[in-house]
Amino acid sequence: MKFTRILLKLSGEALMGEGEQFSHAKLTKISQVMGKLTEQGIQVGIVVGAGNIFRARSANLEIVDRVTADNVGMLATIMNASILRDYLRGEGMKSKILSPREVRPLTSAFARDNALQLMKSGHVLIFAGGTGNPYFTTDSAASLRALEISADALMKGTQVDGIYDKDPNKYSDAKRYERLTYDEVIAQRLGVMDLTAVTLCSEQGLPMFVFDISDPENLLRAVKGEQKGTWIKKEF
Repeated sequence: MKFTRILLKLSGEALMGEGEQFSHAKLTKISQVMGKLTEQGIQVGIVVGAGNIFRARSANLEIVDRVTADNVGMLATIMNASILRDYLRGEGMKSKILSPREVRPLTSAFARDNALQLMKSGHVLIFAGGTGNPYFTTDSAASLRALEISADALMKGTQVDGIYDKDPNKYSDAKRYERLTYDEVIAQRLGVMDLTAVTLCSEQGLPMFVFDISDPENLLRAVKGEQKGTWIKKEF
């Protein structure tokens, strides 16, 4: 596949250092890789999670309901996006944060036409604030934004090198899949992305690639077709 525009889904954990919410080294490396992609003429959008700051589903706050927790999580993604944006700018790139609703002075409101114009002008866009609605994960936000910007593929960076039939950190005999169809992911309930996100990609035929982002250079290898990981498509 030849890429002209991609959407990268990053977890909040991808920004972390050991025992720290943010790693200068990781943020710098991720930003440098984004620079290399733009130099190759590839337009890049990013959706970043907030697991390094706040995770709604595991917050365990007894008197805080799900809607409040999800809204706090969406705010946390804007915090991560703001940090990442400044690192991208520090590497000499143009970057903006777009969110479902304007959060001044950090973000502007997302509008598809504006986003496409910015990407064509060389901006690396960070889509923060999730979908703007509770009960939807940042995986769903990544699928939605990828479709809205007509990305060639949704690239999900994780801490393992693809999708396995069971947790490779717990089971030595875990099998990694190189290729899966959307239907197989849904039928086997493989937990690499939430099913809403996978279903949305399936309905629109958006290819997905799951790979190890612990070394951000893997994204460059993935774009060249050289990186180990798992492709998800309608058919092969």
